[in-house]
Amino acid sequence: MLSKLDQLKSMTVVVADTGDMGAIEAYQPTDCTTNPTLILKAAEMPAYAGFVDEAVKWAAGKGGSAEAKVDAACDRLAVTFGAELTKRVPGRVSTEVDADLSFDTAKSVAKAEAIIADYATRGIGRERILIKIASTWEGIRAAEILQKKGIDCNLTLLFSAVQAAAAAEAGAFLISPFVGRILDWYKKSTGQDYTAETDPGVLSVRNIFGYYKAHGYKTIVMGASFRNTGEIEALAGCDRLTIAPALLDQLAKDNGPLARALDAAKASAAPKPPRIPTDEASFRWLLNEDAMATEKLSEGIRLFAADLRKLKATLATRIEAA
Repeated sequence: MLSKLDQLKSMTVVVADTGDMGAIEAYQPTDCTTNPTLILKAAEMPAYAGFVDEAVKWAAGKGGSAEAKVDAACDRLAVTFGAELTKRVPGRVSTEVDADLSFDTAKSVAKAEAIIADYATRGIGRERILIKIASTWEGIRAAEILQKKGIDCNLTLLFSAVQAAAAAEAGAFLISPFVGRILDWYKKSTGQDYTAETDPGVLSVRNIFGYYKAHGYKTIVMGASFRNTGEIEALAGCDRLTIAPALLDQLAKDNGPLARALDAAKASAAPKPPRIPTDEASFRWLLNEDAMATEKLSEGIRLFAADLRKLKATLATRIEAA
């Protein structure tokens, strides 16, 4: 029998959640996603020291302030990783806008356009790239502007139905609803354990998937942030799933049967649930009413920003010594 990974690939687009080229080559996903944490981890690996050296040398030779040079090196490094990843996957590579821009629409748009421009200088078209932006109100507005300019977006750090509804109304190409971080919050809050079928993160993605298909939204649903393969199996049939290498490995080594859990055709034929209001006041209120989503969105932004600061500190030291 085929491995569960191969079975999953027959019903869902499998995306690798890593910046490690070796993992990409081993599991042959269609797409790849990165974030500041993954870029930091990859940049610390000896195999990619040359990427860091190149970014430092390039930024050191630029004019401007020390801060501007560090920012330039950081952006350069992220795009360098992304460019290399495009050589290893046939589909899209997601590159993230700085987490500290999550509440600034104009700067998020400018950063995204700069990233796309850098890819273009390397001969990589925008059709190969997704710009990742946090699913804040301001981030969703940035995605709306970028989509109209032909720059496809991946709205990440998504934990609630109202974020998903607003992303779809904004015309986002793709959303990344987080599964494992939702489970983390509920386990800590309730002290309970959950099966794959009762997992609050799994149920959240299933509900979003059903809502999208019933209302005919084109935005792709890509489940993310998994804690175990049970969560992945419970979402088999989702449009896309982005999976860390350790879990890809477990799926590749498991030859058990894998049943489809989500069916777009059935969901499209289901009765339409009530539309979720997505004006600014409703968005902010509904997000505020969801303690889990509010806390995990804020925490996620803080964690990505912290890892970005660590990366910048490393690059700053290297640039000063260059």
